[in-house]
Amino acid sequence: GSVPRTLPPKWLYDDAGSALFDRITRLPEYYPTECERAILRDHADDIVASCDATTFVELGSGTSDKTRTLLDAFTAAGHLERFVPVDVSEGTLRDAAARLAERYPALQVEALVGDFTLHLGHLPRGGRRLVAFLGGTIGNFYVEERAAFLGALHDSLEPGDWFLLGTDLVKSSDRLISAYDDSRGVTAAFVTNCLHVLNRELGADFDIE
Repeated sequence: GSVPRTLPPKWLYDDAGSALFDRITRLPEYYPTECERAILRDHADDIVASCDATTFVELGSGTSDKTRTLLDAFTAAGHLERFVPVDVSEGTLRDAAARLAERYPALQVEALVGDFTLHLGHLPRGGRRLVAFLGGTIGNFYVEERAAFLGALHDSLEPGDWFLLGTDLVKSSDRLISAYDDSRGVTAAFVTNCLHVLNRELGADFDIE
């Protein structure tokens, strides 16, 4: 095994983990979500105007909460036909897809359960696709993982497709620590839940206490 030990972030996101992460995104210390939401709000029309996609794929979609800003702009422009949220958490994905289908009745919503680091080759084909990878999640990858992911994504994209990437910028360590070690302990519960997942799914024997 590698030293130090590493763990793919996907094990954080069972249904309970996804719900906890949604709570994290609403914490006052956790700046990335609101910052990205504001950027998307300010530039959604510009993104849509420069991109003629008919299919919008979101990797690691979770609740697709922020994505509605882009979907609203695409709906107003009138050329988007299909939205494909991709996530490892089936329950969260089903709930989000049902809400989106209700909000955008003219849009075909095709939820895809899977690990986007492994299953990029299974993304639906056809039409002009915009693949979005938001939330600064790219920052979870080590350099080699990032290169492998971007290489696989490159191989899965076709001429005329688009890629929208959300990244965080360099921050002071104090700001990062407060964002990822929040005063209410939600992040601690989120990380601890991962041990439950490993015990349940991989037969590990972590003492949760």
